[in-house]
Amino acid sequence: MEGALHVAPPRWALAAFVRLRSLWQRWFLWLILAVLVSALLVTVVWLAGRHEVEQVQATLDRDTADAVSDLRIGLQRNAQSLRATQVSGVDRTHWPEAAASLLREHREWLRLEWRDAALRPLEAVNTPYRMRLIDDESRGPDQSDVALACAAARKLGAPAYSPSHYVPILGGGGVEVMELCVPIDAGGFLVASYSLRDTLTELVGPTLTRGQEVAFTEADGTRLVALGTSRRTGTRVFTSQQLIDLPGVALMLRVDGWRSAPDLFPNVLTALVTAISIALVSVLALLARDTRRRLRAERDLADALAFRKAMEDSVITGLRARDLQGRITYVNPAFCEMVGFSPEELMAGSGEPIEAPYWPTELAHEYQQRQARRLAGGMPPREGFESVFMRKDGTRFPVLIFEAPLINAQRVQTGWMSAFIDISEQRRIEELSRASQERLQASARLATVGEMASLLSHELTQPLAAIASYATGSLNMLGPHAKGEQAEVAMAVRRIAEQADRAGQVIRSVHDFVRRRDRTREAVAAQALIDAVLPLVRLQARKLGVSIEVVLEEGLPKAMCDRTLVEQVLLNLARNGMQAMDMAESTTGRVLRLRVARVVAVGGSGAEDARRWLEFSVADVGCGISDEVASRLFTPFFTTRADGMGLGLSLCRTVVEQHGGVLMFEPNGARGTVFRFTLPVA
Repeated sequence: MEGALHVAPPRWALAAFVRLRSLWQRWFLWLILAVLVSALLVTVVWLAGRHEVEQVQATLDRDTADAVSDLRIGLQRNAQSLRATQVSGVDRTHWPEAAASLLREHREWLRLEWRDAALRPLEAVNTPYRMRLIDDESRGPDQSDVALACAAARKLGAPAYSPSHYVPILGGGGVEVMELCVPIDAGGFLVASYSLRDTLTELVGPTLTRGQEVAFTEADGTRLVALGTSRRTGTRVFTSQQLIDLPGVALMLRVDGWRSAPDLFPNVLTALVTAISIALVSVLALLARDTRRRLRAERDLADALAFRKAMEDSVITGLRARDLQGRITYVNPAFCEMVGFSPEELMAGSGEPIEAPYWPTELAHEYQQRQARRLAGGMPPREGFESVFMRKDGTRFPVLIFEAPLINAQRVQTGWMSAFIDISEQRRIEELSRASQERLQASARLATVGEMASLLSHELTQPLAAIASYATGSLNMLGPHAKGEQAEVAMAVRRIAEQADRAGQVIRSVHDFVRRRDRTREAVAAQALIDAVLPLVRLQARKLGVSIEVVLEEGLPKAMCDRTLVEQVLLNLARNGMQAMDMAESTTGRVLRLRVARVVAVGGSGAEDARRWLEFSVADVGCGISDEVASRLFTPFFTTRADGMGLGLSLCRTVVEQHGGVLMFEPNGARGTVFRFTLPVA
C-alpha cells in the first residue's frame, strides 16, 4: 500500500534466526563429517574385497605356474626314461619286457612302440590299465600324427610331440591322445602315446584339481580335456592360463577356480574397527598433550642421568662408594678396569662380609683395621694416602686414595666415597728417571776418565821417555860384553827399557782409544800375544801362589788386531782371574789357564761365507760369579773390589767388539769362571 510504514522484525526473532543459522551450520558440518566417514568406511570395505579378490587370483596364478613346471619336469623325465631303454643296451628281444615295466610305472601312457627309420612298427606294447584302444592296423608308417612328431624329432635331434588327435572308443566316446617320438642311436624311433586326461591326473596331481577345474586347451581356446569339480552356483570364476611350449606342439593349461563372492560381514567388521580407531585417535589426541609433558620431564631426567653416567664412565679415576657397614654400593668402570673385577663381584649382598677381593692377602688385616677406623668416624687425610691393591690375576699395584664422607639430601652421612689413582706409571717413570740420572752420571764419570786418561798420557810420556833414555844410557855404559853380575844388571836394565817402551805404547793406545781414533791393525801370532803378557802375569802369579798353564793349538794362523789393546785385554782378564782365586777359600790347585784355539763362526747363508776366528780363553778356579753380579758385570764403574774402578771389563768388551769379536763368560765346571773372546784371523 502506498504510504505504508516498514516495520522492523523484533529482536527476539533476530536472535532466534541467528541461533537457527548457527545450529544449521553445525549440523551441516556434522553431516559433512558423517558423509566423509561413511565414504571412508565404504572405501575400506571395497578395498578389502578387492584385495581378497587379488589374493585369490594371485594364488591361482602361482598354483598354475607350479603345475606347468611339474608337468614339464614330468614329461622330460618320461622322455628320459623311454630313451634309457636303448641307452642301457636293451635289444629288440627284451624290449617288450622293459616297455611293459615302463607302462606299469606310467599310467599316462597308452602304448609304446619301437619303429624303424621308415616309421614301420617293429614292436608294440599296450598299457595294462585300460582296454585296448589302439589297434595295430591303424598304426602304420603313414600315420600323420606319428610322422609329424618323428619328423620334428629327427630335425631337432631330441624328443618331439605331435598335436593331439581323437581316438574313438567302441560303444561311444573317445580319448584325446598326443604322440611322443624319441630318436634312438640305432636309427629308429621310440613312440609313446599319451592320454591327455591321464596326463592331467598323473602329472598335475590331485592337489590342484581339488575345488578347481584343470583343462588342456588349444592355443585358440578349444578345450581338449578337462578334469576337476564343476562350478557351484553362487560362486565367482577365477581363471588362470599358462602356455606349455613343447617341441612340435603348444598347449595351454587352464585352471578355473570357484570361489564365493567376498564375504561382506568381515569387511563390515573391518569398517567398524576403522570407525572405532578414529574415535580412539580422537581420545588419544586429548591425551597427547599430557603425554608430551610427561615425556619431556622423563627425557630431561634421562638426559641428566646419561650426562652423569657419561662423566663417571669417562674419568680415568676409579670411584667407589661404601655404606656405613663397609659394603660396596657403587663402582665405576675405571675402578673395575683397575682391579680386574666386575661390579657384580665387587658389590656384595647385605649379608656378605666386608672384606674386599682386591685386598692383598698379606695386607688384609691392616686394611680391616683402617676400614674399622673409617667406619668409626675417623677422617682420612685430605691430601690422600698411598696403598697397595691386588688385581684379579694376583698382581699388585700402588694406588693413591682420596676419601670423603657421603652425605645425602637430608645432610645425613650414608657412607664413604673414595677416589683411586693408579700410580704404577708414575712409579715406572720415576724409576726410568732414576736410571737415566744414573746413566748421565756414569757418562759424566766416563768423560772425566777420558779427560784424565788424556792428561795422564800427556804427563807420563816424558817420564817414560826419560826412563827409556836412562836405561839406554846404562846399557851403553855397561857395554855389549858385560859378564857376571854386570850381565845380570844389563839384562835387568834391558827389561826396564822394554817395559818403559811398552808403557808408552799402552798410554798411546789408550789415548787413541778414548779419542776414537782408528788404530792400525796388524797380523800378530797368538804366541806373541801370550808371550808379551806372560812376564807380568807370572810376576803377580808368584805373589799369589798361582801356577800358569798355557795351551796353544798347533798350526794357529795369525790374528788381525791392535796388538797393544789385545795384550791389555789378556792382561786384565788374567789379573781378574788371579784376584778371584785369591778371594776363594781354597788355596790348593790354583791354576790359571790361558788357551788359544781355532773356531769357525758361520755368517750369511752357507759354508762359503763362513768367517774364521781365533778364540782366546782365560780360565780360573776362583770364587765364581753370582747371578746378581753377572747381570751388571760389564756395566761401567761396577766393581766388587774396594780398590777397583769398575772400568776393566767394560773396556775389554769395547776393545773386542771393535775388532768384530765377542766377549763372554761361563762357569768353569764346579768352580771358577772362563772368559772367552774371539778375534778375526788375518
